[in-house]
Amino acid sequence: MRGSLKYSKSLLLVVIFTAFTFIALQAQQARIKIDLDRTIGEVDKNIYGNFIEHLGRCVYEGIYDPGNPLSDSTGCRKDVVEALKELNPTIVRYPGGNFVSNYNWLDGVGPKSERPPRMELAWGTIESNQFGTNEFVEYAKTIGTEPYIAVNLGTGTIEEARRWVEYCNVESGPYFAELRKKHGYPEPHGIKYWGLGNEMDGTWQMGHMSAEVYAAKAREAAKLMVRTSPDIKLIAAGSANYREGADPDRWNQTVLEELKDVIDYIALHIYVGNPDNDYYNYISTPLILEQRTRIAKGMIDRVMQTANRGNRPPIYIAWDEYNVCYRGVEGLEEVYNLEDALVIAGFLNAFVRNADVIKMANLAQLVNVIAAVVTNEKGLFKQTIFYPLQLFANNMRGTALDVFVDCEKYDTEKFYSSHDKMPSQFKDVPYLDVSATYENEEVMICVVNKNKDEAIEAEIISQNRPFSGSFQVYEVNGPDLKSENNFTKSEVRTIEKNPLKTKGNRFAYSFPPHSFTMLKGKISR
Repeated sequence: MRGSLKYSKSLLLVVIFTAFTFIALQAQQARIKIDLDRTIGEVDKNIYGNFIEHLGRCVYEGIYDPGNPLSDSTGCRKDVVEALKELNPTIVRYPGGNFVSNYNWLDGVGPKSERPPRMELAWGTIESNQFGTNEFVEYAKTIGTEPYIAVNLGTGTIEEARRWVEYCNVESGPYFAELRKKHGYPEPHGIKYWGLGNEMDGTWQMGHMSAEVYAAKAREAAKLMVRTSPDIKLIAAGSANYREGADPDRWNQTVLEELKDVIDYIALHIYVGNPDNDYYNYISTPLILEQRTRIAKGMIDRVMQTANRGNRPPIYIAWDEYNVCYRGVEGLEEVYNLEDALVIAGFLNAFVRNADVIKMANLAQLVNVIAAVVTNEKGLFKQTIFYPLQLFANNMRGTALDVFVDCEKYDTEKFYSSHDKMPSQFKDVPYLDVSATYENEEVMICVVNKNKDEAIEAEIISQNRPFSGSFQVYEVNGPDLKSENNFTKSEVRTIEKNPLKTKGNRFAYSFPPHSFTMLKGKISR
C-alpha cells in the first residue's frame, strides 16, 4: 500500500510537471504567417522622410556650419552629409514647422550680404536668413533626397505662396522666375511637393484660424499655386491639436470636405513620450497613430464618394511630423534611449501596415533637434533612433503584406502621451509588433519584441511558397531599456547576426527581449 501511494505521488508530480511545462511552452509559442496573396498596398518610398526646421541647432551648427573645419566650401558639414546618406531620408520637409508661419521666403534668397535678419517669433530668436530656399534645394541634391516646401499660410498671403512656386518651378519669363536666374540658378528647381501651411488648428500657431477659414484660404492658395505649376502635389494641414478643448476630428472632416477636389494629402502630426516612466504604456504609443490613421482613412473614403478629381488618385495621409518629444531639454536636443528606438520602429511598422493610405512620413527632425544625428564642433554621433530608420529606409520597399501574428498579449493602463490631453488605453496588444514587405522574390520581416524581460520564440511560416537559402538577421538592441548613445559610447546600434539557414516553408527564430529585428531573405518562385 505504501509503495502504491509513493507511486501515485510520483505519477501526480510527473503529471503536474508535464502540465506546467506544456503551459510554459505554450506561453512562449508565437506564429508569424506570411502570405504573398494577402497584400495591403505598395510601400511609398516617401514614408522614410525627414524634416528640417529653423529651430535650435538644426540648420545653423547642424547641417550648415560655415567656418567649421568639417564643413565644405558651401558651409555644410561633410560628416553630417555622410551620416544622412547612410540614413537615406527619401523626402525632406522645409522650412517648418511653426517657423514657417511667420517666414517670408524672399528674406532667404539672393546675395547673403543683402539678406535681412528678422525676429523669429515661433522660437524667440533672430533668424539670419543665411540658409534659405536655394541652399535647401542644393542640400537636398547633396544628400539625395526629394525637397518638400511648406508655405506660410499663417501671416503669409496666397500671392506670396504663388510667387514662391514661380521662383522655384517656372523656367523663365515672369519676374520671380527671372529673379531665381539672377540669383545664379538658371534651371528651375522643380519642387513637386508643397505644404499648405503648418498646424493651423493649433492656438500656438501664428495666424491660427478656424477650419472653415483655413480651408477657404488653402483653396485659393492651391488655385494660384497649381495654375503657376500644374504638376505639383499639395498637402493640407490636418489636425495637430489633441489638447484639451480641441476637436481634431471636426477639423479634419472640414478640411477634407472643403478641399476634397484640390489636395493630394492631408498632413497629420504626432509626438509621444514616456513622462510617467511606464514602459508598456509608452511602447504602445504607435497604436495611437494607427487609430488616428483609421479614423482619417474613413473620412477620406467618405468624401471621395462625392469628390471631383478626374483621374487623380484619392487623398492620402502624410504623417509629416512624428517623433518622441517630451523631456523638455534646451533646444529640444533630446538624447534618445533604446525604448525610444523601439517606439520609432513601431511607428515605421505602422506606416508599412497602412501602406494603402499612408504615403508620406517625416521624422522631426534631421539634425540636433529631436534628431537622429547630433553634432558638436568636432564631430557627431548617431542616436538610438538612427538605426531602425536606417534599416527601414534601405530595405523595406515593395508590397506591404498583411501579416498574421499569434502571440501573447498585454493590456495598457489609461495614459496620456506627451503633448496629448486625450487619454489612450489599449487591450490585447501583441508583444510582437510585425510588418513585412515583398519585392523581387525577397521578403523583409520587421519585428519589435515589446516584452522587456523575455525572448519570444516564433515560428515564421510562408503560406504559399517555401523560403529559399539563408536569411540575413539585423538586430537593434542594447544592455537595457535606458541605454543611450553619445559622443563617447554607442550602446545601441545595429548588429548583423549570423545568417539563418532556412528550408521549406517554415523556420523558427527567438526574438530577444526589448529588441527590433529585421529578417531579410528569399522566397522561392
